Parts: sequence; structure tokens; C-alpha cells
Amino acid sequence: MKKAVILLANGFEEIEALSPADYLRRAGAEVIIAATGTSSRNVEGAHKILVTADMTLDTYFSTEKELPDAVVIPGGMPGAKNISECAKAMEFINQMFKAKKLVAAICASPAVVLGKTEILNGKNWTCYPEMEKSLSKEIQKNHKIQPVVTDENLVTGRGPGTAEQFSMEIVRILFGEETKEKIMESSVQRKC
Repeated sequence: MKKAVILLANGFEEIEALSPADYLRRAGAEVIIAATGTSSRNVEGAHKILVTADMTLDTYFSTEKELPDAVVIPGGMPGAKNISECAKAMEFINQMFKAKKLVAAICASPAVVLGKTEILNGKNWTCYPEMEKSLSKEIQKNHKIQPVVTDENLVTGRGPGTAEQFSMEIVRILFGEETKEKIMESSVQRKC
């Protein structure tokens, strides 16, 4: 069974976290929502929606011995900043990328979280409008103004309005085109 970990920190963008959780579970993935940078499982989104995570990131590390197939990093502010300030989360993201596991970040997170790593070096990517300007010119040159960009084991999304496309790209990579199409049809998604 494919496994994905979705990192949540206070101030996360709700649709960017829960859309991938929903569609990945529909595809058959084991999805673990991990509260990051806190000892509580309760995490408040950017729009004051309270979500109870499956476990904290610390609990995940103490119970899981193998890397999952994917890590999903929602955006939202200050959620992305809070993830970027959590050393364990950053170490986990780097470890996933180096192991050629899927790293998926959307909205502010490509710039704010991945921008603090080497992950964007030489990769095509996207993020929330204007956030790319906080990064070096070298990193900016591969920034694309597209809803979703995939480059090897990196998937990035532009923002809340692209959460569905972002989620379905993760499903496609982990489960294949046929599963993606079935979920799109059964959930009456727009064809983009």
C-alpha cells in the first residue's frame, strides 16, 4: 500500500492539505496527517478551521521505520513558515527528496519551505504568485507560471485554486493514469 504523509502546521491552507488527503485516500493510499512543530494533534488552519491530525510528527518518527512514498507540504501563511522553522520537518523533507521519494509542495511552501533546501536547484517549479521573488535569481529562472509543475520526484502547485489538480497529479504519480481518471470521473472533476 502506498503511504503519504501530509505535514500540518498552524496557519496551513486548509484546501491544500485536505484535498490531497481526500483524493489520496480515495486512490487507496494510507495517508497520515502529521501535526508539525507542536506536541498537540490539533492544528488550526489559516481560515480558523481546526483539524485533528492523525498524530504528531514526533509520534510518526517514533512509530514508522521506513520512509513513506510521498510527503505533501501545504502552503498557507504562517503555516509554510512554521514548517520551515521545524528542524525535524525540514530534515524529513530533505531525506525524502534524497531517497527519490515524492515531495509535493503547494502555494507558499515551494518558496518558503523548499527554498530553504537544495531541492529547487535545477528543477522546474511553481508557487504562489510573487513568492518566487524571495529566492535567488538562479532558482527563479526555473520558476513556471503554471497551475502544477512536475519535475522528476518534485511536484509543485500554485495555490488554493490548483489544489485539485495538484492532488490529482500526486495520485497519478503514485497510482497511475487509470486511477486518476476514475477518481476524476467519480468526483465529477473538471477536465483541465
